[in-house]
Amino acid sequence: MKPSQLVAGLIVIGAAAWIGSGVIGSDEPAAGAPDAPAAAAARPPFRVAVQMVANEDHARRVVLSGRTEADRRVDVVARTNGIIENLPVRRGSVVRQGEEMAVLSDEAREALVGQAKARLEQRRAELKARLRLIETGNLPALQKPVLEAELSAAEAAYAQAEAERDRNVIRAPFDGVVNVLHVREGQALQVGSPIAEVVALEPMLAVVEIAERELGGVRVGDAADVALANGGAARGRVRFVSAVASPQTRTYRVDVELEADGAPIPDGITCEVTLTLARVQAASVPRSALVFSARGELGLRIVDGDGIVGFAPVRLAEDGMERVWVTGLASSVSVIVQGQDFVAEGQKVEPVTHVSRGS
Repeated sequence: MKPSQLVAGLIVIGAAAWIGSGVIGSDEPAAGAPDAPAAAAARPPFRVAVQMVANEDHARRVVLSGRTEADRRVDVVARTNGIIENLPVRRGSVVRQGEEMAVLSDEAREALVGQAKARLEQRRAELKARLRLIETGNLPALQKPVLEAELSAAEAAYAQAEAERDRNVIRAPFDGVVNVLHVREGQALQVGSPIAEVVALEPMLAVVEIAERELGGVRVGDAADVALANGGAARGRVRFVSAVASPQTRTYRVDVELEADGAPIPDGITCEVTLTLARVQAASVPRSALVFSARGELGLRIVDGDGIVGFAPVRLAEDGMERVWVTGLASSVSVIVQGQDFVAEGQKVEPVTHVSRGS
């Protein structure tokens, strides 16, 4: 055997003996090394920050996005035939109830009124004269009902002629603004032809859609605060709560009648409505304290008197930026507000009272 081969063999044998000695030696416990279970038992419990919370009589609030909507919007139409002779309004004109908006041509309606009036006077004179003849016996008494019926018919014809004459003047149905004008002076109209759309700016409604789980907390007459997209604000009260859900969204329409205070509110503007719902027993906890259980339930980790961690499922009553109101807790519990993500149910911990900045 060559010397180089002999040296290589000795090196391999020495390396194997050195590695083997380390493996064999690792099976023996080191002198004075503590036992693993004993070391775990000797470690102090994990410290968590806790906060005592209690249920309170809380008025829930919900913020909903919606829009303003005019309570009254009417298309004013012609009630008779004629040509527009006078059109004193324009788009955007403010009108008062009963104000003239358009005047149509006469079309002999005034003459028909005169004719009906003359016939009425004739019937009255005939009735007066014939009643005298009936009283003297020169005319049968049975003629009296016939004469009275003829007089009533004449009165009805006269009233009808006056009503037809008055239809040539189109008047505003209520106080509002002319939003759309469909006609011009000189245009010929027939019965039912649209003339203008009038929108009443008061009262103005804020219309929102509320989810079915919140529907039970809304009542007619409840107060509401409304923030408008143009920077304005208003207050109002719930006037209508729909009893039928929208087939598309499964939500319910709620109308809030806004108080007329200051400048008129535009129709169709985006708004946020804050509704105050029915009071419930709820507790205020930090939003960060909420966790999910292994089964996917939303809740809080709590600590009992022995320092054992538990889980309490809750439901959100009102959402907030930093704190939330929840229902489902006992009257008074110790909630883990820091360290809840590092412990598990059944684990023993060392609770430390946490003092919030707001307290």
